[in-house]
Amino acid sequence: MKQITEIDDARLVKGLAHPIRIHILRVLQNRLASPSEIAEEIGAPLGNVSYHVRFLVRMGLIELATTKPRRGAVEHYYRAVGRVLVSEQAWAQVPQIVKNTLLGSSLEQIARAISDAAASGGFDRDDALVSRQSVRLDARGFSEVAAELARFLDRCSAIESDSIERLASADGAGRRRPIEITADLVTMLFESPESGPTASADNHPAPAARSRRPRARK
Repeated sequence: MKQITEIDDARLVKGLAHPIRIHILRVLQNRLASPSEIAEEIGAPLGNVSYHVRFLVRMGLIELATTKPRRGAVEHYYRAVGRVLVSEQAWAQVPQIVKNTLLGSSLEQIARAISDAAASGGFDRDDALVSRQSVRLDARGFSEVAAELARFLDRCSAIESDSIERLASADGAGRRRPIEITADLVTMLFESPESGPTASADNHPAPAARSRRPRARK
């Protein structure tokens, strides 16, 4: 299973708010890459990318994976150490402007990932899922849904761990390797802007809007 790195220092969280650092972590999440490759992909100067790569190495969020000779020089290839989780204590100490920056960068990456997947057939599987549901909650209900989503994500991590073990054991035993699927899972819970008349006890909740590709009939 990929290591999950928890950050419990608000100063480190603020250090991650730089958009180039967020882009570097995104690139290295699932593959190796050198600073020059990252710079070309995100359209940033190589010197700036190299500086931020060194910062992320010092933080322990990425590590040197290998080196390769290239054009008379040695190219350094890095990988992410694991997923980055921010502890609740650290997040509570982060200024709102930093939170907004991190959130904005995350939403931008999510939108790009969804757009790229849609353009390349990423939603063509019969079991792909796209769902949006509007719900009416009080503060307690909102917290309960958030807790359920956290448990769901923990379960997804356990399923990923089992998948990685099956892939590795097939390689080691010389058996036919299962197909490896790189998938994106986006989970959101947020307060929607009010629209129309204020909801009251007499109002009925609006119907949920859900969309899912139909399964092929057997």
